[in-house]
Amino acid sequence: MRMRKKKNLLPRLNAAAGRFVETPEELQSRAGSMPVWLELGCGMGSFLSLSAKQNPGVFFVGLERVDEAAVVAAERAVTSNTAIMRRDAAELESWFGHGSVERLFIQFCDPWPKARHAKRRLTHRAFLEKYAAFLSGELVFKTDNTPLFEFTAGELAASGWRITSFSRDWHGDSSRGEDEPMTEYEVKFSLRGQAIGRLTATPPEQLKGSARGIFGQK
Repeated sequence: MRMRKKKNLLPRLNAAAGRFVETPEELQSRAGSMPVWLELGCGMGSFLSLSAKQNPGVFFVGLERVDEAAVVAAERAVTSNTAIMRRDAAELESWFGHGSVERLFIQFCDPWPKARHAKRRLTHRAFLEKYAAFLSGELVFKTDNTPLFEFTAGELAASGWRITSFSRDWHGDSSRGEDEPMTEYEVKFSLRGQAIGRLTATPPEQLKGSARGIFGQK
């Protein structure tokens, strides 16, 4: 997410420091016995904060590497079942152990449209292998980018994941049974009339973390 530099960024980061987690041990302590739902690239935290209010028995973690977005997400994370990680997705393995995440959200991520950049896409099979190691439940993926949506479905199938739901036009799908909060991008794109693709999938059983594991351990 590209955002303008904020002149007051550091004071705001300091003021919101209590809503960031800095170590896996701190995350474990704050989550306690609650199931953990993780959003990669949470942006300014609209989806995360609304979801946390709707699901008080779940601990929501938003990962965001852009400080200008992370600080807004932290300011919105007013419930005790929410925390923000100022980290990159490449660091996930050192934070989440086997089966420690029940649900994983990847929504409107960078499509990296050039073929030579395919490995940077968050749904490339190399990333899917990492997710499978700590995910005990379901991956939820959304995008307005049709090529990325088709690429993701193909990578999931090639990696042995089981696709449990699939819609190329989520907001126009009369059979959808969920009324989940929308991200900032989702609101903008849906108002333009753009189709939003959404799918869910579960990892291969031989890799799937079937029980909640320990944060910071593989």
